[in-house]
Parts: sequence; C-alpha cells; structure tokens
Amino acid sequence: MDKTKLQRLKKRLEFKQRCLDAAREAYISLLSGRTQSYTIGNRSLTRLDLGKLKDEIDALEKEVDSLSAQISSGAPRKTVGVILRDY
Repeated sequence: MDKTKLQRLKKRLEFKQRCLDAAREAYISLLSGRTQSYTIGNRSLTRLDLGKLKDEIDALEKEVDSLSAQISSGAPRKTVGVILRDY
C-alpha cells in the first residue's frame, strides 16, 4: 500500500473514531434520562431516539473495524462466497 493511501486511511479512521466517540456520548446522555424533546413557545426541539442512535453506533463501529483492518493488513478485506453443489 502506498504512503498517501495509508495516510488517507488513517485520517478517515481518526474522523470515524471521533464520530463514534461523539455518538457514544450522545447515547449515554440520552440514557441518563435527560429530556428528549421539549417546546418553548412555538419552537420545539427533538433529540435523536435511542434506536436510531444505536444503529448509527453499530455502523460506525463496523467502519472503524474495517479501516483498522485495512491499515494493519495493508489490503482491504475481501468477501468470498462458496456455493456447494450436489451432483
């Protein structure tokens, strides 16, 4: 893997890791029982719901794992399928 590609992967990994940390903090904040929505006058604010936030955290964890694997092995992961046939 060339040096520039490795640097790009590391930058993407750092960014995704920061996003994952922020999403986890938001999830913990919602779990702590803080108000998820409120209205003041004619304005209202609604925070993310736990289900969507959990899905986002799961997706970010997969991306971080994938980028870490690419950096450590030097090659992207490949998926291989096997089709069994009985003749």
